[in-house]
Amino acid sequence: MWSREELDRYARHMILPEVGPEGQARLKAASVLVVGAGGLGSPLLMYLAAAGVGRIGIVEDDVVDLSNLQRQVLYATADVGRPKAEAAAERLAALNPHVRVEAHPHRLTSENALELFGSYDVIVDASDNFPTRYLVNDAAVLTDKPLVYGAIHRFDGQVSVFHHQGGPCYRCLFPKPPKPGSVPSCAQAGVFGVLPGVVGSLMATEVLKLLLGIGRPLSGRLLLYDGLEAEFRELKVARDPACPVCGEHPTVHELVDYEAFCGEDRGPT
Repeated sequence: MWSREELDRYARHMILPEVGPEGQARLKAASVLVVGAGGLGSPLLMYLAAAGVGRIGIVEDDVVDLSNLQRQVLYATADVGRPKAEAAAERLAALNPHVRVEAHPHRLTSENALELFGSYDVIVDASDNFPTRYLVNDAAVLTDKPLVYGAIHRFDGQVSVFHHQGGPCYRCLFPKPPKPGSVPSCAQAGVFGVLPGVVGSLMATEVLKLLLGIGRPLSGRLLLYDGLEAEFRELKVARDPACPVCGEHPTVHELVDYEAFCGEDRGPT
């Protein structure tokens, strides 16, 4: 089952009693879809590939910009102008040729999300805008997939696991999107370059825990990180029985126009 090269590559995993050869085999058989290959997606994707997750999907329609390189460590200067999904897939294949990387170089939409999500074990939201976050959440619930979530802003980050074994979904925590323009983007407010590395690594940790079935996932908990104070805080998140997506009597049975839902018009990319 294992080649000598694989045994050497994953040796530090296999000697962990919580992982072992059986756990490593679970990772090899697993599949993860990551929405977003930017700041959060960069460390997250690299650690999933390094860990030996067998199939990794990347949904990303952007191209590499010079301003990305301050934090998006998946890319090099020579990648500027290239599609991120293409450059990311190439980098991950170079990191671990035993991993199958599937690039989806287009925007996630209400028309393609359910089909994309259906063939993966775990979904990861590494996006940077509210319409995509609500779309990813609703699609994950409708396809019954656990969702690992992360977000960053300036010096602060947050991580959680949604829709896992009866736990809350993103809408239980944020029932309504913020008013358009009330939360500045990273391009407007800035982001500390190393912050995505911290939060993206925490997200990768949660993904691997879910796939291995070990530890205590961040389901029902929102982990907050303050980079300036070097502090972590945890907030409890309860499942809302009245949630329109995952509640006792859901009213959302199909995906909608999430730009309209969030009051935004993203326009062409």
